[in-house]
Amino acid sequence: MSCWETIADYGLRSLGIGERLLPRADFTLCQQVVLIGSGMIWNIYFGVVALSSGFFLATAVAVGKASQVKALRKLSEWFIFIFRGSPLFIQFFFAYFGFQSLKSVSSVFDPFSSAWLGALVVLFLNTAAYSGEIFYGALRSVPRGDVEAADAYGLTGWNRFRRIIWPTMLRLAWPAYTNEAIFLFHATTLVFFSGFPARQQGGDALYYANYFADKTFNPFVPYPILACYFIVLTLIVVSCFGLVNRRLNRHLPQAQRPKLRIRPNLIR
Repeated sequence: MSCWETIADYGLRSLGIGERLLPRADFTLCQQVVLIGSGMIWNIYFGVVALSSGFFLATAVAVGKASQVKALRKLSEWFIFIFRGSPLFIQFFFAYFGFQSLKSVSSVFDPFSSAWLGALVVLFLNTAAYSGEIFYGALRSVPRGDVEAADAYGLTGWNRFRRIIWPTMLRLAWPAYTNEAIFLFHATTLVFFSGFPARQQGGDALYYANYFADKTFNPFVPYPILACYFIVLTLIVVSCFGLVNRRLNRHLPQAQRPKLRIRPNLIR
C-alpha cells in the first residue's frame, strides 16, 4: 500500500470515514503519521470550540467576581475555585459518570455521555474558570484614569464597559490568555483516557499514538510524531493570537507594545 492510498484510507478515519479496521502488522511510518494526524482533528475540535465558547463565559465570570453584588461575586469565586482547584482528569471522570446517571432520567442527556459533547462541556467550563481568573486580574489592573476619562466623556454602564474597560482588559490579559489557549489544546489529549469512549476506535491523536506504541513496543516513533503535530499546532495558535495582540495594541508606540511569551503550564 502506497502512502497516498494510506492517506485516502485513514486520513479521516477519526471521523468514521474510510477503513474501519486499524492496521494490525507491518506498520509503516506513513500509517503512523496519517492516523495520528487524523486524530488531531478531534484535538483541534475540542480546543477551538471550548476556547471560543469559554471566552464569553470567562468574561462573565470575571465581571461577576468584580461585581459589588455579593451573590454574583461568590458564585463566580466558587466556580473558579472548584474548576481550578481540582485536576482536569478528575473533572472528566465525574462528568462522565454524572452524564451516565442523567441518561437514565431523560434521553435528552444521551449525547452528553459521548466525548464530542460531554468532554467538550468539561473543557469549556475548565478553560472558562482559568480564563476568568486571568480576565479578573486584568480587570482589576485597568488604569483608573481610563475609567475617569470615560466618565468625563459621559460614557456609563454598558457603553463604558464595551468601549473602554473591556478592550483594555483584553489587552492586559492577552499574553496570559495565549498561554491558557496553548495549554487547553494540550489538555485535549486527556479526553479519551478519562472515561469518555472512543466510538469505533475513532479517538484523538494520543489514542492512535498509544495504539502504535502498544503494538510495536516502540514508543520512540509515534510519540515524537505526536509531539511534532502539537508543536506545529502551538506555532499556529501563537501566530493567530499574536495577530490579535498586535490589533489590541495598535494604538501604542512600537516600543511599548508587549510581546507574547510562551509559558505553558507544566502541571495544572
